[in-house]
Amino acid sequence: MVVRADEVGTGQSPGIVDVLSASTIDAFCELIEWASEQPWSTGKVGLLGISYYGATQWQVAARNPKGLAAIVPWEGFSDHYRDATRHGGILSSGFLRFWWDRQVASNQYGLPGRAARKHGPDTLEGDLTEEELKANRVEFLDEHQQSRFRDCARYASVNFNLEDIQVPLLSVANWGGIFLHLRGNVEGFTHAGSELKYLRFIVGRHDLPFYYPEEVEVQRSFLDAFLKGEDREGWSKKGAVPPVDLILRKGDVGHNNPEGEKLYPRRKESEWPIARTRYTDLFLSPDGQLHFTRPVVARPCKLGYRALGTAQSPQLVSFTTPPFERETEITGHIVAHLNVSVAGYPGGPIPSDIDLFLSLRHLSASGKEIFYTGASGEAAPVTKGFLRVSLRKTNPQHPRHRPWLPHRDYLSTDVLPVIPNEVYAVDVEIWPTNVIVEKGERLVLDISSGDTAGSSVFEHCDPIDRYGSLLLAVCPLRFARVG
Repeated sequence: MVVRADEVGTGQSPGIVDVLSASTIDAFCELIEWASEQPWSTGKVGLLGISYYGATQWQVAARNPKGLAAIVPWEGFSDHYRDATRHGGILSSGFLRFWWDRQVASNQYGLPGRAARKHGPDTLEGDLTEEELKANRVEFLDEHQQSRFRDCARYASVNFNLEDIQVPLLSVANWGGIFLHLRGNVEGFTHAGSELKYLRFIVGRHDLPFYYPEEVEVQRSFLDAFLKGEDREGWSKKGAVPPVDLILRKGDVGHNNPEGEKLYPRRKESEWPIARTRYTDLFLSPDGQLHFTRPVVARPCKLGYRALGTAQSPQLVSFTTPPFERETEITGHIVAHLNVSVAGYPGGPIPSDIDLFLSLRHLSASGKEIFYTGASGEAAPVTKGFLRVSLRKTNPQHPRHRPWLPHRDYLSTDVLPVIPNEVYAVDVEIWPTNVIVEKGERLVLDISSGDTAGSSVFEHCDPIDRYGSLLLAVCPLRFARVG
């Protein structure tokens, strides 16, 4: 039996649309418990869904509602703030607007003409007026534009602990989801309290792999094990199935090429991060090189660029490794240690912050860039990272803090000043990744004041949220490499 329910305020469900809110999770819990008590139910409920329908699973599972037996959050972020809406504290306005207009507002309860636009049937009780529609929705982007920190009511109301999750889970993360979901699927798996938990990596567009026959069989076998007691793979026996199933991005198969991506090999692992990872320092130098040994620099040197670049006209500096001497696998977490400073333009306003956008790119031995498939099918780099420098404060005492994954609380009390011409040391989290760099190939680190190529609909372009300019000093970079 499959239960599909319209969220409050959408489809055929009247009420106020308030997505990703506490009321959303309240209703989800009630639905699960209701389903578990129906005469046609075995009393065991499993959750399967992609994107929004994966993200909400983490929160509801942390409440452990009666009847919940297993979850499959497929490309679903687990941290509302860090993964989805504010990357490094910077508002992901492009996607929020795109998603709201396309997926939420167009499905509001009572919206006229839904059937004509092929957005589902018109509301059975009749259409609502524009005034009624407006009164029945919480404007998602406006709320997140105003809510800059995790202790704002919008975020605090949906805060939860991954450690409270106890049900078996299969978290599916897409290496190409470098603006949404990927980080949350990895962190959700890592910190969930479940005894039986699995992390599976995939590649390809966000809208395709969920429906591949081989992936549907993974979904079915996992849910059959915990809902029907038919365990064909050993999911319910701890240790029978390796917890981590990697897909390794090796070779240039082209982006948005599902058949080519099937050539990528798979490998099982016993943990995440991989225990045999060797964390290796690389060093930035003023000549634009990315060295494996610390360069000798006669005196401190600054590299700079104008602020507020866009994906169409980026302002950035780049650093390139020498050709790799042997095949090298990079799988895991990356952190960039930078020293940054801001300066105003003559006659211009005094800047008050710095936004950092980092991209890690892959070049073939011939110098051609190797692209990977982004969520929308766009040509994407290896991975990206973000940080608003006024939110640079880390919390080393937090149990999730690691040298290769700095923990930030992102609270209003954490804001630090950014004074022109003062140099600040910052640790920029770059999202987890995998790439095989073959002999003769190179990596490039771009550091920018705005979104760069491959951003698609995920641009950070809200005019109220963005400001500042950047100067960059010589600084080290640390990344994860598997030997």
